[in-house]
Amino acid sequence: MRMPYTLHPLTSLTAAGCTAVLTTAAGAWPLSLAVALAAVLLAVRAGAGQQVLVAASAVLLPLGLSLLMLHGLFFPEGRTVLAAWGPARVTAEGLAFAWESATRTGACVLVLLLFAFTVSTPDLVAALAGRGLPPQFGFVLASALTLLPAMAGRLERIRAAQEARGLVLRGGVLSRLAAVRLQMVPLVLGLIEDSGSRAEALDARGFGAPGPRTSYRQVADPPAQRRLRTTLLLITAAAVALRLVASWPAAGPA
Repeated sequence: MRMPYTLHPLTSLTAAGCTAVLTTAAGAWPLSLAVALAAVLLAVRAGAGQQVLVAASAVLLPLGLSLLMLHGLFFPEGRTVLAAWGPARVTAEGLAFAWESATRTGACVLVLLLFAFTVSTPDLVAALAGRGLPPQFGFVLASALTLLPAMAGRLERIRAAQEARGLVLRGGVLSRLAAVRLQMVPLVLGLIEDSGSRAEALDARGFGAPGPRTSYRQVADPPAQRRLRTTLLLITAAAVALRLVASWPAAGPA
């Protein structure tokens, strides 16, 4: 179910992109959690909460596990050792770094998935074509957005098929973690196959052909939203510039 959008697709795209960039530039886990929670609430309100959460789980669960293994156990700057097993050391600094990275990445993924599951793909492609962007850009974006809603249903079918073969996926935490790889491999391979099939179908219909184009779909773009997009881009650029200046190493004495 898609939310009846009152925002222009480019406004939604700008808001999602700027939110992800600002969250990354801030680098503060309370802000990341707030952004993630807001994205989930907006997805639920739009009727896409389940799809967003399932797709986000497919992306973030293996990523979170890799961050925990890499930084939680093998963080070279860690000083406060909580536990140790040979070369592996659980440090407070490593866990803090993994937590901050996971929350920041999770917020960005949820915001972008919210956009993908709620935006009208035909309106977005028409808006991009109206801005004179190359048709190949709209071709790739349309293919990606049409694949994302299929992830939730595909993951559920993979889980059901594996359970029918005797694999237990609904047990405790350890059982779920061990089954992550067995679910992710067929999911990714299936998405790649679907992407190729959709690309061939769209190309056969002239979607990627060069030359002038006539759009029969008009998307209203109020002046207020154009000003809003400009404001968001300026704020984001200023925030990134301030972040770069703040992280720039101070000049030493001459």
